[in-house]
Amino acid sequence: MYSAISANKRNTILIMAVFVGVVAAIGWAISALYGNTYLTPWIIGGAAVYALIQYFAADKLAVAMTGAQQIEKSDNPRLWRIVENLSITNGMPMPRVYIVDDPAPNAFATGRDPKHALVAATTGILEIMNDREIEGVMAHEMGHVKNYDIRVSMIAFGLASAIGILSDIAFRMMLFGGDRDRQANPIMMVAGIVVIILAPIVAALIQAAISRQREYLADATGALTTRDPEGLASALAKLKEYSRPMQKQSTATAHLFFANPLKPGTIANLFSTHPPLDDRIARLNETLTKM
Repeated sequence: MYSAISANKRNTILIMAVFVGVVAAIGWAISALYGNTYLTPWIIGGAAVYALIQYFAADKLAVAMTGAQQIEKSDNPRLWRIVENLSITNGMPMPRVYIVDDPAPNAFATGRDPKHALVAATTGILEIMNDREIEGVMAHEMGHVKNYDIRVSMIAFGLASAIGILSDIAFRMMLFGGDRDRQANPIMMVAGIVVIILAPIVAALIQAAISRQREYLADATGALTTRDPEGLASALAKLKEYSRPMQKQSTATAHLFFANPLKPGTIANLFSTHPPLDDRIARLNETLTKM
């Protein structure tokens, strides 16, 4: 467990390197199309600045897009005490606590690090789950904070967004850039077009794979914190019964949530940032037999 947490922190550098490589490939593709080798470093620099802005604005973006409202202890003593007790158990700073007015049962955590973190729960999840299940859910979210998943996810999201924007700009330039060099190597041009089209798909798949692995790790961390994997498994089982898309759903923030907040679909499942609930429950049951 602890080695996995340390690996998460080290993987931040690896993830950034992979995404920077994809951005560099887009830069090369645009250079191949326009015959200007000086474009690549500018494109990499622009993507890095965009990702950095996304990184520092992540919590504000999540709050704005979900409609979450910050609360104090008097607003919802039940949720506040659960988060407070988990913070003490983990030896972590108390995160800001938010509630999202939405009947869909869900929760999320975000922020740069444990000192700048927030956790949120929907009114739907507070209504259908008992204290033991809510504790499991919030322990999972606090696990994301403890494992620095929130940092890794924000970096991955920022770079994936930058790649999507760059690919879109490059594609439009390719269609409407009438002044480009028409004598460019045809093979290079074809390769450049392929890179521009495939780059955002590759970035989305990498981001989804990263998020899925971190969901498993957060489940394990939450179970380790509460010493009650059955409570979290019960919460996941209840989600199978009551799960529904959130009212303010967005692919931009979907990776933050405890469960997938989007409408189900074949394409959505391919790029889903969450592993199947049955798989998560099975892993927690395996943990239960070992404790």
